[in-house]
Amino acid sequence: MLFAAVRSASAFSIRSLHHVSAPQQISLLRHFSTAAAADSDTLINNRISRAPVPSSLDARTLSDNLDLVLSHLRSRRASDEALDAAKTISTLNLDRVALIKERDEALQQRNELSAKVGMLMRESKGEETEEIIGIKAEATTVGETAAGVEESLAEIESKMNTLLASLPNLLDDVVPDGDDDSQNELVSEWGDVSTLPKELGWDENFEPLWHDDVATNLGGWQSDAAVGMSGARFVSLTGDVARLERAISSYFLDRASQKGYTEVSPPLVVSRTALEGTSQLPKFEDDLFKIMPDSHTCNGEDAFLIPTAEVPLTNMHAGAILEESELPISYCALTPCFRAEAGSYGRDTRGLIRTHQFYKVELVKITTAETSADEHEKLTRHAQECLEELKIPYRKMRLCSGDVGFSAQHCYDLEAWLPSTGEYREISSCSNTGDFQARRMALRYRPAPAADANADEPKKGGKKKKAKKPKPVLCHTINGSGLAVGRTLVAVLENYQTPDGDVVVPEVLRPYMGGLEILKKK
Repeated sequence: MLFAAVRSASAFSIRSLHHVSAPQQISLLRHFSTAAAADSDTLINNRISRAPVPSSLDARTLSDNLDLVLSHLRSRRASDEALDAAKTISTLNLDRVALIKERDEALQQRNELSAKVGMLMRESKGEETEEIIGIKAEATTVGETAAGVEESLAEIESKMNTLLASLPNLLDDVVPDGDDDSQNELVSEWGDVSTLPKELGWDENFEPLWHDDVATNLGGWQSDAAVGMSGARFVSLTGDVARLERAISSYFLDRASQKGYTEVSPPLVVSRTALEGTSQLPKFEDDLFKIMPDSHTCNGEDAFLIPTAEVPLTNMHAGAILEESELPISYCALTPCFRAEAGSYGRDTRGLIRTHQFYKVELVKITTAETSADEHEKLTRHAQECLEELKIPYRKMRLCSGDVGFSAQHCYDLEAWLPSTGEYREISSCSNTGDFQARRMALRYRPAPAADANADEPKKGGKKKKAKKPKPVLCHTINGSGLAVGRTLVAVLENYQTPDGDVVVPEVLRPYMGGLEILKKK
């Protein structure tokens, strides 16, 4: 019944499935997108379904599906420059195909001429006749033509690769259409924002303080000292507040380990290649902290401080061919993250919401294409459970096409309730990048061989047939905050403050605070 209703419309949005649970929405839309792929007039969320192109883009795929790619770029509200880049790649690919044909024909002609020289040399018993000299000269000319075409081909491929690196991922069909974060889609809400205030004795006259004022009352906010030594958007925490931050970090790490993630202590400095692999580069270089080359390089490459542990965790298998039996791989790491926030001038200048340095527990999964969507849901659920155990009200949002990140094909944001401003703010972003990052870092796996009914049958001579090894295919990568430690500290300080200026320690954090239940106002 529902499928019939969906197919009756030429344009369809996931918002029409608001009465259906999130996993059912995803299943229904993917079922519909497969059926819709044969109908080029059918739009899903105001763009062409990506069902014909389940993988990320290479030049040929883009050229063969240019209308689809342009549709997704427009859905992302991409710039004219990005649209032009896609069109240029398509044109260059046609030139590339023509050059490949020209090169191959020249090489074939050279080989034929070389073979003819060999035959004539045998006939003349090694004597170089005028005919042989002429054919040799012709073969040399043809070889030079092939070499020239090869140079032109390399130049075109370099241009195409540069342009491809500037294009974002295609969108999953479940991503709703929208301009910005105001049009993100509410998937679910958890918790009642009035529950903790009732338990903590807030009355109608109590105005909850900002987290920095709460931390100041606890004697743990030293922003002036941090700014004095490091500049704006840096903060120092001391005493109970610093201890509470450490408790949050330890709780997140322990919980991730219990859920099957392998804890990693990764490098905090990575190369340009590593950042290109996870697609922070080349587009977002202004948001990174770059290390001066005369101070340090990474194997001769530019070096950067990590913006997120997603970079070193995902790159641990760059260039590798894994076995399907090894997947999924699940990693977690607690690291400081460093971001220049170049595009955030004037925004969130107060407190811990947006700083140049912050701690985060990152969750990363490396999966097969078949399990990718389910593993994305699992990772997001692991982040949600942290908020639920902390008893912090939150909502789960599906990012719209104009807000979803560059490398993501589908992304959920978890937004925690902050009573000081009476709003929900992002505390975790959980993205499925499909094979977008894996293509860039050459991260592949070899599928398990299919069962062969004839595998045990002996060949002639009594030897058994060897099963053919399947060709390696690209992995899928998933990442998310589990959670951002600084923003969780913000949510705990604000939601657990009392009218007396104290802060009640959430129950799940008390074992990490030596049993301490209340942080007292100084």
